[in-house]
Amino acid sequence: SVNEGDALKVVIVGGGPAGLLAATLIKRCFSNACVTLFEQNAADATFGFGVVFSDQALDFLQRDEPQTVELIAPHLMRWSDITVVHRGIPVVIDGVGFCSIERLALLRLLQKRAEASGVTLRYDTRIDELPAADLIIGADGFNSRVRAENPDAYGATLSHFENRFAWYGVDRNFDTLTQTFIDTPVGPMNAHHYSYAPGKSTFIIETSDATWRSSGLADLPEPALLQRLSGYFAAQLGGAMLQPNHSVWRQFPQLWCERWHNKNCVLVGDALHTAHFSIGSGTRLAMEDVIALVAALRDNGGRVEAALPAFQAVRQPALASIIAAANRSAQWYQQFGQHMSLEPWPFALAYIQRAGRLSADKLQAIAPAFSAGLSQRGLAPDYVAE
Repeated sequence: SVNEGDALKVVIVGGGPAGLLAATLIKRCFSNACVTLFEQNAADATFGFGVVFSDQALDFLQRDEPQTVELIAPHLMRWSDITVVHRGIPVVIDGVGFCSIERLALLRLLQKRAEASGVTLRYDTRIDELPAADLIIGADGFNSRVRAENPDAYGATLSHFENRFAWYGVDRNFDTLTQTFIDTPVGPMNAHHYSYAPGKSTFIIETSDATWRSSGLADLPEPALLQRLSGYFAAQLGGAMLQPNHSVWRQFPQLWCERWHNKNCVLVGDALHTAHFSIGSGTRLAMEDVIALVAALRDNGGRVEAALPAFQAVRQPALASIIAAANRSAQWYQQFGQHMSLEPWPFALAYIQRAGRLSADKLQAIAPAFSAGLSQRGLAPDYVAE
């Protein structure tokens, strides 16, 4: 805890995991700080279903913020494999560990801890004007109110990937994080699905924009759309029906800000950058942003004018590498229909190497059983690490 010059007045906009973590860490580091968090939705409102972390991401959190890992660990579902299903044939890629937690459960844990830390949480409160404060943190997502105040100041650029996707839920378990690719009467579709609580799973469906437009799916009312999609994925759903939660079919945005701060305002998470969901959790990246931001504040004695440039200087290079990998992964998904011409094992190999971060040696070390299966079929990774 910093004991001198620590009477910071901090306003956090956005009550998601990153905003709540920022509030708690600032109070921990600056015990006399006045921290107020504003969230436009109710405390128990949530969009989506589960939050997923890779084992690597959890290791990073364990190193930098072990208290948070200790808080959420009892509530995590874990698995050590990915299953890629193509032409109805499952190919298991071992050693790629993930864990997941219900998003609302994660929020409640972080809310309770923030309140216990002395943070003022103000829900159902939409900010029309940014309040006076020493530091304003925009943790308010892609449609950030803080960034919108002066988007040019952040050098924000925005484009969209072409594929269409939507998040659904389903009341059933899956043994692993699974990628299912199917041909439907209207065109190829993919589902990313994984359990986040007993009997509860996230089920993200993706297809090309051309398929979405030509199939008539875009014109169906939601009940008929759910019926149709549940029919396409009946084998995976086991008779269960997809459940919506603000499940809007959209194109994934590519947001990047060249400048991360403006005067006393700073952005984190999806307010600052987006990373395609096919490579990792936006929640994880936002939490890592927050940890780096608070470290910069601590290292600079709470001097905001010095801390914000230091935060960007330290965090941006590592983040840029992750975003580049996410973009390569997303580009692979843009052509997943063409990739489906491959047989299941070559297809699974193309899938696991899509982000360009796995050398043959690294794949062998991580996934020995999958690598042995490749060798038995005369297949070998051809990617050389950059």
